Amino acid sequence: MLKRLLLTFIGLVCLGNAWAAPLEVVATSSSMGALVRAVAGERATLSVLAGPDRDLHQLQVKPSMIRALRTADLVVAIGAELEIGWLPPAIASAANPAIQPGREGYFEAAAQVPLLDAGGAADRALGDVHPIGNPHVDLDPVRMVTIARALAERLARLDASGAESYRRAAETFASAVEQRLPQWQARLKNAPGVVLYHRDAIYLLDRFGVPLLGTIEAVPGVPPSGRYLSELAAKLKGTAGVIIFAPYQASKAPTKLARDLGWRAERLSLEPPLKADGNGYLAHLDLWVDAIAPRP
Repeated sequence: MLKRLLLTFIGLVCLGNAWAAPLEVVATSSSMGALVRAVAGERATLSVLAGPDRDLHQLQVKPSMIRALRTADLVVAIGAELEIGWLPPAIASAANPAIQPGREGYFEAAAQVPLLDAGGAADRALGDVHPIGNPHVDLDPVRMVTIARALAERLARLDASGAESYRRAAETFASAVEQRLPQWQARLKNAPGVVLYHRDAIYLLDRFGVPLLGTIEAVPGVPPSGRYLSELAAKLKGTAGVIIFAPYQASKAPTKLARDLGWRAERLSLEPPLKADGNGYLAHLDLWVDAIAPRP
């Protein structure tokens, strides 16, 4: 009798641990990882497939990705075809029915918010284009609040016992963004404008009314020609601004353009640090604001 009671107790403990087991979440990027940490906290174990030094357009499928996806309860992607070259084959190789597109275990940030640059031609001859819309929504803090709330609801459906925790955390993140917005708006009020390497930070510029003065790439995803850079320099001569490019983008062209114009060139990651949480994401936006804000 005692043995049977002991076995029953052990069984109940194991069952309780199973109920309390955290969700296994896979994020495609460190910005999505930061959002998962902000909303799910300790109720999720997190794997991030690409660090901030990687170009999400250009990743290759790795065995480590497939292993992480194989046991995942939820995949959190940026979406809008940003990861189309590698995420679908990685998911297919993982053979995990729970995370297939269209299932509760597949979540796309870009699907939760209106997108800029939507409706372009789906022609690869035009370069690295996204006819669905520009996918780089993670640099707009206001859109990220909407995404955080949607993520909280998705997590709540997967883990009903944590529903209030997820929703509360999303609102905490929203409050933190709301507190920061007036400071960012004030600092960027008279920002002269930015030249980007790629149209990857336009959500941030659009949110704060900062002019996009041009891009280093004439064709998205294609290195610029010398002639194009000369024409861009001539167009911008005598104006003020800053040039921003990502760590994985070649420095030669933005450095030369900055020298020709007498501007600053800033190498700045599009994504927050790999281990960032909600506060780390906000600190990352602080770096962008510092880079763009007018100098005294």
